[in-house]
Amino acid sequence: MEKTFGLLGEKLGHSYSPLIHSYLGDYNYVLYEVSSSELTRFMSERKFDGINITIPYKQAVIPHCATLSKEARTIGSVNTIIKDKDGLLHGYNTDYFGFGIMLELAGIKPSDKKALVLGDGGSAKTVRAVLGDSGAREVITISRKGNENYGNISRHYDADIIINTTPVGMYPDNCNSPLNLDEFRQLTGVADLIYNPMNTRLLLKAGQLGIPCINGLSMLVGQAEMASRIFTGVSARHELIDEIIKTIKHKTQNLVLIGMPGCGKSTTGRYLAEMTGRQFSDIDDLIEKTAGKNIPEIFREDGEDTFRSMETQVLGEAAKKSGIIIAAGGGVVTRPENLDLMQQNSRIVYLRNKINKLKTEGRPLSLGVGVEILAKQRLPLYEAWSDYIIDVCDEPEQTAKNIIEVIK
Repeated sequence: MEKTFGLLGEKLGHSYSPLIHSYLGDYNYVLYEVSSSELTRFMSERKFDGINITIPYKQAVIPHCATLSKEARTIGSVNTIIKDKDGLLHGYNTDYFGFGIMLELAGIKPSDKKALVLGDGGSAKTVRAVLGDSGAREVITISRKGNENYGNISRHYDADIIINTTPVGMYPDNCNSPLNLDEFRQLTGVADLIYNPMNTRLLLKAGQLGIPCINGLSMLVGQAEMASRIFTGVSARHELIDEIIKTIKHKTQNLVLIGMPGCGKSTTGRYLAEMTGRQFSDIDDLIEKTAGKNIPEIFREDGEDTFRSMETQVLGEAAKKSGIIIAAGGGVVTRPENLDLMQQNSRIVYLRNKINKLKTEGRPLSLGVGVEILAKQRLPLYEAWSDYIIDVCDEPEQTAKNIIEVIK
């Protein structure tokens, strides 16, 4: 009889766990969305062979376990349970192993380092345990109300490693960051347990400063691999973790098309959406819908600055989503803050087209300033901002096919 495993939590609408476990083992993996009032009944009935546990039940399930692993007992948190042949439940903490893999993949080595852990919740306990077992010289927990807090964090500007375990910067509040990294002069690593968006503002800043950094997706996959090992007794090959991470990134990252006005971003984007089964968002269309008038009217009646502010606002909302196609406006590169908005959860594709093939009708700046001047200003920015450069074909359908081939 095929065994059934799954994920227990209160709200599980967008969990990656079923996808991850589909690569890890040949077994049923289902979502058990259970309210707090139903938890005792669910755990007593035990209609599962094994489960992963997520917020808010990692402590609540402990009394139902006959035994706890060393990690689960030390941390006081259980995120994996296996049922034995006698129906007894045994609790483990595979987040411990997942966080260790996260540090390993990022090349962050805690030994003899000073580490700051942002947040004091359940995940912070796991992080502190791993850091301590890895030989960290000092582990400081920063919380909002504790003795060590954001108001006196200046005393810890000598930290070597920062780990964010808080939800600050998580979707849909993507633009927030728990702290400013500018004053931390000797950081050798920054890790953020958040994985939606892929690049939080904290990680984007770390990248800009040249500090090795990583998001929480590797921890999610790493803990799932250990859980699957407990479920089945079979270890996945180490390379599979990398493959799963890449697969999830490919499925969940947006594709943003940038390029000169009239280069074919909207048309190509619609073909891309149709071919990939993804949602399509045209930033110019969304601006017109928000303003209640077309773009030439916005330029004429409100001015370019107003248009650019609307563009940033609309782009920010669209870029928060996952796995969609976005056609950005031609002038999106004129505001540096737009790059962060796109990089948080997207790969950027520059559609390069010949100047004499650009369509200028209905495009205020192309008609007013002139295409040649715009090109001189913007082409270097398109290249600098892009992850991929695709030459526009005569047939937009072929351009879309070329994009799909390149980003596989």
